[in-house]
Amino acid sequence: MNKLVKSLMIAAAVTLSAGTTLAAQAQDQSEAKSLDELLQLVEKNRVSSRELNAEREREFTAARADKQALLNRAEKQLEEEKARGKRLQEEFSENEVELANKEQELENAKGTLGEMFGVVRGAATETIGRIATSIISAQYPGREDVLESLSEAKELPTLEELEELWKALLTEMVESGKVVKFNTDVTLLDGGSENREVLRVGVFNLIQGDNYLVYNDTTEQVQPLGRQPEGGATGQAQEFYNTESGYEGIFLDPSKGQILSLLTNKATLSERYHQGGTVGYVITAVLILGLLISVFKLVTLTTAAGKIRSQLKNPEQPKDNNALGRILKVYQENKNADVENLELKLDEAILRETPRVESGINVIKILAAIAPLLGLLGTVVGMIGTFQSITLFGTGDPKIMAGDISMALVTTAMGLIAAIPLILAHSIVASRGKSIVHILDEQAAGIVAAHSEKE
Repeated sequence: MNKLVKSLMIAAAVTLSAGTTLAAQAQDQSEAKSLDELLQLVEKNRVSSRELNAEREREFTAARADKQALLNRAEKQLEEEKARGKRLQEEFSENEVELANKEQELENAKGTLGEMFGVVRGAATETIGRIATSIISAQYPGREDVLESLSEAKELPTLEELEELWKALLTEMVESGKVVKFNTDVTLLDGGSENREVLRVGVFNLIQGDNYLVYNDTTEQVQPLGRQPEGGATGQAQEFYNTESGYEGIFLDPSKGQILSLLTNKATLSERYHQGGTVGYVITAVLILGLLISVFKLVTLTTAAGKIRSQLKNPEQPKDNNALGRILKVYQENKNADVENLELKLDEAILRETPRVESGINVIKILAAIAPLLGLLGTVVGMIGTFQSITLFGTGDPKIMAGDISMALVTTAMGLIAAIPLILAHSIVASRGKSIVHILDEQAAGIVAAHSEKE
């Protein structure tokens, strides 16, 4: 009996573990209270599981049949697509052959038109570049837009396109020989814009009043130069701009504005002066000091020479306001002395007056000698800076070394510029001082000779 109960319980456990969820729920809801009920429950679950498995088998068989039908249909579509691809490949090959034949027929039909097509495209490309950078485009903007399609076209040009090319070339040729005024927007240096009347001189210059303008082909704007030309160029531009008839001279830019644009990078005289740096400022101070001393000495010596000339007219009445008068007073005080003592007294008086006359003259000479030496110092300092720049940055960019080289050259020039006028001033002042000393020596010698004759 116990073995039977154990066997039934094992069978029930196996059936319950392999049954469906529904059977498990049913078992949970109804608990067996005896072995008979347990047997009935197991039997009932076996029947339910068998029916459920049969239902699943039927569904699987039906789904398998559907999948097979889908597979057969897909294989049929694949075969059709392969056939279609083979057919299209054959049509593509046939079209390639036909296209090659048509291209050959087209080339044969073109004849020499193919060469003309290349010439037209080249001419259109060259014309676009010429028109885009021409200052005539400031008066007639947008001319190159029509030719861009012609230069990029891959088929033969039409008659209309050829006429546009001919018109563009003819317009550029005709307008290059005209001097006309027209109104256009001028972009000012402060960023604003103003409509002004502009004078165009062929393909060379744009002028507004006494200002030269340039045409920026990148932005298609007319703008004034950052720095106007120096000298009489702007004055001639003003006169030419105001001329209504007749002839008037003007400076032309054959590079169509490029040379004028380079003037914006050209250093002015003031900028070149400041490139000399500290050494240049010292040279300037030396020049100013030397010129001030020269002017002072020239004034004082001129005044002294005038007083001496006035004293020569009246030697009997010596005055203390001039060197000759003081020497004559020494003579009057020593009239009774012998010739040798009188000569010594006069020499002493001349030696006393000479430092007053020659004071400051040697300073001018020294400053004239110092100026070129300072210029040489600036040259050495500039070259040292140049070699330092080369050591740090190499020689790839000359602009890095330009500042130090400019200092070296500018200080040399400044030293020479300062030395030349100082040498000239020293010569003038020294000759004026020597003339005064010569007059004193001459008068002293005359007094000694006259005194010797009296004795």
